[in-house]
Amino acid sequence: MPRPLGELEDAVMTRVWQWNRPVTVREVLEDLQQERSIAYTTVMTVMDNLHQKGWVRREAEGRAYRYTAVSTRAAYSAALMNEAWSTSDNPAAALVAFFGMMSAEQREALRDAVRIVQHDDESAESAAESAAESAVEAPAEVAAEAPAPAEAEGDSAERPGTPGR
Repeated sequence: MPRPLGELEDAVMTRVWQWNRPVTVREVLEDLQQERSIAYTTVMTVMDNLHQKGWVRREAEGRAYRYTAVSTRAAYSAALMNEAWSTSDNPAAALVAFFGMMSAEQREALRDAVRIVQHDDESAESAAESAAESAVEAPAEVAAEAPAPAEAEGDSAERPGTPGR
């Protein structure tokens, strides 16, 4: 389970996620320097740490690296929420308390998300039921559609399952 990103790690990952493309240390540095005084080596160390932790992958480009996010900000947030929820001694109470902290807009987003998941579950169940029905019906249909075995005309190479001469 992921542990929360530190303040500087989060600032770096925010840029990587927002830009949604391979980035260099120099690009992240220049953007961060608009907000704070920070050294190139500090950003390089943070990006290397993020790589070691599995948050970004990197590819060499000349003497530098280009870094790309391994997952999305949404996946990161979801993993943190799941971690917090699953470590509770009373997950139901934790969810009720969490929902109580939500704004009306957040609760509406939650309702939309639940509808989407339920629709996906129903679609998956429907697809699974169709596949199961097809699998049950398939042997009869295959037998009905299969060509009749070749008549013995002296050429055993034409008959399936019979070795040729």
